[in-house]
Amino acid sequence: MVWGLILFVPKRKISENLISYPWVPLGISFFYSYFIVVSGGLTEADFSSLEGIVTLFKKTTPESAAAGWLHYLAFDFWVATWIIRHSRRNDITHLGIILPLLCTFMLGPVGIMIYSFLLFGVRRFRRAK
Repeated sequence: MVWGLILFVPKRKISENLISYPWVPLGISFFYSYFIVVSGGLTEADFSSLEGIVTLFKKTTPESAAAGWLHYLAFDFWVATWIIRHSRRNDITHLGIILPLLCTFMLGPVGIMIYSFLLFGVRRFRRAK
C-alpha cells in the first residue's frame, strides 16, 4: 500500500510524509530487530565471505528469514524515497522515475542503477542544450 502511494499519488499529504521522513523503514526496523533477537542473533554469522553468507542462508529459520525480508523492505523503501527526493531536486518528472522505483521495489540495486543512468542521461542532455 505505501509503495502504491509513493508511486501513484506522490503529491498527496500522506505520500509527502512518507517521502520526507523514513516512517516506513523506521517501523520495519523495530520488527526486524525483534526477529533478529528471537532468531538467536547473528553471533555466529560470517559476513566476510560468500561461504559465510551461504552457511547463514542454510541455517535459516522462519524468524531469520522474516528478518532478512524486512531488511530488504526497509532498505528498498528508503532508497525509493531517496530517489524521489533526489529526482525532485534535479527536476526529473515523477513519470520519469516510475521504472526505477518499480525496479527498486522488485530488484533493489537494479532500480538504483537505472535511476543513476537516467540521472546521467538527463544531466548530459541538459549540458548539451
